[in-house]
Amino acid sequence: MALNIESLAEATSGAVGSLLSTTILYPLDTCKSKYQAELRAHGQAKYRNTLDVLLEAISSRQVLSLYQGLGTKNVQSFVSSFIYFYGYDFFKKLYLKKSGFKYIGTRANLIIAVVAGAFTVIITQPLDTASSRMQTSDFGKSKGFWKTLSEGTWSEAFDGLGISIILTSNPAIQYTAFDQFKQRMLKEKMKSNRGVDSSPESLSAFSAFVLGAVSKCFATCITYPLIRCKVMIQSAESEGDAEDEAELKARKTISGSLHAIWKREGLMGFFKGLQPQILKTVLSAALLLMIKEKISKTTWVLLLALRRYLFLTRTRLKSS
Repeated sequence: MALNIESLAEATSGAVGSLLSTTILYPLDTCKSKYQAELRAHGQAKYRNTLDVLLEAISSRQVLSLYQGLGTKNVQSFVSSFIYFYGYDFFKKLYLKKSGFKYIGTRANLIIAVVAGAFTVIITQPLDTASSRMQTSDFGKSKGFWKTLSEGTWSEAFDGLGISIILTSNPAIQYTAFDQFKQRMLKEKMKSNRGVDSSPESLSAFSAFVLGAVSKCFATCITYPLIRCKVMIQSAESEGDAEDEAELKARKTISGSLHAIWKREGLMGFFKGLQPQILKTVLSAALLLMIKEKISKTTWVLLLALRRYLFLTRTRLKSS
């Protein structure tokens, strides 16, 4: 039972951290996504950078539209993080129990992270698709969650599923690197505190922030061309888009989006928006892991208290 409580505490703290980081950074995420979704030749591009997206929102008095799709994104972020962290922590502890090892190796850690990520993506993909379409809609013209999904077929709700599964390598690389660095830092910390009675060691907020930033930056640079393709596949159609229906349909596949980028923007197009992507994802991951590290102990204590309260209540009801 202790295993379940610990996994639940990890999942809850991770989900809360994801929710807060997503909300804080959402305007930046919207600007980044709209910039990435635009596919035009260099001289015809509407946006030169993400700042142009922000200036458009300000000049058109649509600043609040920078938050369009926030509710759906928060639900998707919370649910996916909860499922991911629960699965990741549960299978990691199960592996250690079955193998008899004290620490998990890099290869096993990576496999567990990928499996947990793929399982999460399959469940939450419709939420991810809807939030991306709402976010990349023209300012002031975003539709609600249900209307966004109901306008297309059920299969369209899973647009980008294949590439999302491939991109599970991104958080897998990130969390594996973070976990390995964390274990090494805590080992050193435990050595220096040997012989001193203290509570279980945890990273400081600053250490968690730095480790989260470094691990996410590395993962993002490696997988970025696929990240941009995913945004394009899931993006809403803009009123200013002059492409015909056949071209738009072709862009909804991995090969089609890769070909479209190469044809219109060349090699550098695969890395268009990399800087704001790194800024957003690094800050998001660092905030998530920092918040998770700081509230994980509290979450664990609260869950234990809740379990004890429910047990006592059930005992009283039985005795009465």
